[in-house]
Amino acid sequence: MFTHQDLSELQANSLKMQNWIRQQTFSPEMDKKLRRFSSWEVASLILKINQSTFRGRLASDPTLPAGLVEEDGRQRWYTLEEVNELRRKMKVNRQSMMPERPAGKRAVRCAIANFKGGAGKSTVALHFAHAAALDGYRVLAVDFDPQATLSHSMGLTNVSEDHTVWGIMARDLERETNRQNAAAVGAESGTALPQRRIPAAITDMGLGDLRVNDFIKPTAWSTIDIVPSCANAAFVEFASAQYRHMNPEWSFFAAVSRYLDALPDDAYDLIIFDCPPAIGYQSMNAVFAADLLYIPSGPGYWEYDSTTSFIGQLAEALEDLSAGFEQTFPAGKVSLPKVFQDIRFLVTRYEPSNDLHRAMVEAFRKVFGDRLTDNPIEMTRAVEQSSRFLSSIYEIDYRDMTRDTWRRARGSFDLAYDEFKETFLAAWQKLEDEA
Repeated sequence: MFTHQDLSELQANSLKMQNWIRQQTFSPEMDKKLRRFSSWEVASLILKINQSTFRGRLASDPTLPAGLVEEDGRQRWYTLEEVNELRRKMKVNRQSMMPERPAGKRAVRCAIANFKGGAGKSTVALHFAHAAALDGYRVLAVDFDPQATLSHSMGLTNVSEDHTVWGIMARDLERETNRQNAAAVGAESGTALPQRRIPAAITDMGLGDLRVNDFIKPTAWSTIDIVPSCANAAFVEFASAQYRHMNPEWSFFAAVSRYLDALPDDAYDLIIFDCPPAIGYQSMNAVFAADLLYIPSGPGYWEYDSTTSFIGQLAEALEDLSAGFEQTFPAGKVSLPKVFQDIRFLVTRYEPSNDLHRAMVEAFRKVFGDRLTDNPIEMTRAVEQSSRFLSSIYEIDYRDMTRDTWRRARGSFDLAYDEFKETFLAAWQKLEDEA
């Protein structure tokens, strides 16, 4: 016979092992550190210029960062901050090295979503965030998944549930209820409408007083921040159902969208959502706030079947929201019915030599057409190794394996990111200019 006490004991034992694993994975202080990047990486893979051109610029301009020089003098190693300084100061053929960003636009938002576990959502979110940062973009990641894989991979380990998406939603409930109550009291008819009451158990937590930046945490990457998650945030689905009972007029699905609307438009360039493997209160907040919907899927039949079910149920859920809230939903930067600038399907864990995988990719393409990306993410040993060490392929030093193995894995993610970049830039241009 087992009870909740036995489950708690098992979790306590598991947490001890988690701490040991983090000590092996991160620094002795249990802080994740971002490695330096070699001059070969900076020139060829990050700035994408000829190495001789890069060396020439360094020789001609002593104000450029020199990096950390190896003892034999053959290679320089740069921090991400130094890479970005190089990007700001250098020009090649009179062209700026800064990434493209349309003027007068807020950050573009992308949800990585599918309710099939193991589809690669967190892996895709992590690699896209890191690739975008190396490309010069400022990224905010939002971890909606209580499994917190993305948060752990970004180096966040001790997170309070108050500072997760759950905290954002509870804060929004309090603020929206107060706004609705104020509007009811001030109704022109002179007849006060019923007041919605929020229990002291919620208001006494002080979440309503938290500022926008209180939920945002820095990572080892200087241009990536994160709204983290944690296991204790798993009860958000139960709590949100209770919150809706307290205030049926609360547009629960827009809590995160309203939160992001409060960020300065130029605070970030790209916001990436890592969604849980379910359609619930958290995932609906993610897809409602998103401009882009990226749906990763493994290359098997069951993954295809699950993806088909996911988009069907998501369509029904969005239709229900539109029918139930369209007349009462407050105007903002996102409106009903929900519109995505683009929807894309991305095949993950792909093995080019596997006949079944190739056949399933063709099946995906016949059904989804040009909504399926051209470049699947391949499953390689380097990708498996990066997952074991809570890192992306961009964080792994190529000297820790053969360079060809590392290049093959990175090349797969680079191609997927290049397509992603093309997609989010096109969507970015379509966003309305912000006042």
